[in-house]
This record gives sequence, C-alpha cells and structure tokens, in this order.
Amino acid sequence: MKVSIIFLTIGLLVFNASIEAKPIAAGKPVDIVVYRSPTCDCCGKWLEHLKKNNFKVSDIVTNDVQAIKKKYGVSDAMASCHTAIVDGYVIEGHVPANDIMTLLKTKPKIAGIAVPGMPSGTPGMEMGDRKDAYNVMSFDKDNHYEVFHSYEGTK
Repeated sequence: MKVSIIFLTIGLLVFNASIEAKPIAAGKPVDIVVYRSPTCDCCGKWLEHLKKNNFKVSDIVTNDVQAIKKKYGVSDAMASCHTAIVDGYVIEGHVPANDIMTLLKTKPKIAGIAVPGMPSGTPGMEMGDRKDAYNVMSFDKDNHYEVFHSYEGTK
C-alpha cells in the first residue's frame, strides 16, 4: 500500500511539473517588439521569460528608452526599464506573460499594461524566494490607471 502511494505521489509531481513547464499560449508564437537599454540585465531575463511562453521577440537595443516611452505615452507613474509593443498595446516593465495573453484575448480599450518600477519576483527580477507584492496596471491615453491583476508577495 505504501509503495502504491509513493508511486502515485511521484506520478502526480511529474504530471504537475510537466503542466507548469508548457508555454502559456500553444500554437503560433505571438510577435512582440521590445525596446531596452544595452546595459540592462533584467530586461534580457524578461525576454527569456517571453520566449519560454511562446512569444517571438524582436529585441531593439537603444540608448534612448525614454524617447520610446514618450512616443507610446508611458507616464512616469507607469515607467519601468523596458517598453514593448504587442498587437497595438504597450507593455511596460516586468509584466508576466500570462497577463499579456489575457490582454490579447480580452482586448480592452486601453493603451496598455505596466508593472511600474522593478518589483522583486516579477519575471526577470527573480531574487531567490523573495517576491514583492505588486500590481499589473492598465492605463489609457489620458493616464487613467486601474489594477489589471494583483500578485501577493512572500513574507
């Protein structure tokens, strides 16, 4: 009986691991253009997160990320270290891939979504087990902000 329970437990762990390892969006990759500074290491880690989740990334390295933010209407309140464009939406900062996919599926009438600042534990900002609580914010062209998705931190 104990042997059966052990094998069942191992089987469930392997099954769960295989589910979590699959990309969020199966099928055709989603094209996304990312503008980032050449000196930013966390941006590269966020790009890897996107690639693992079925995004086809066009990586544009620029010394003037601020000009990109201004062009796409990213306010100082929403700003982070990189700016991306996907299907006409602005993605600012370390937004999880699943939130981008939700945005693309629901197609709300907003300019984009952002994770302002650089909270620990967001994709690309992993620091061991530490995870700050943070919000993915939606914003429109008139700088109205709403919580798009909240994440709890670890203590």
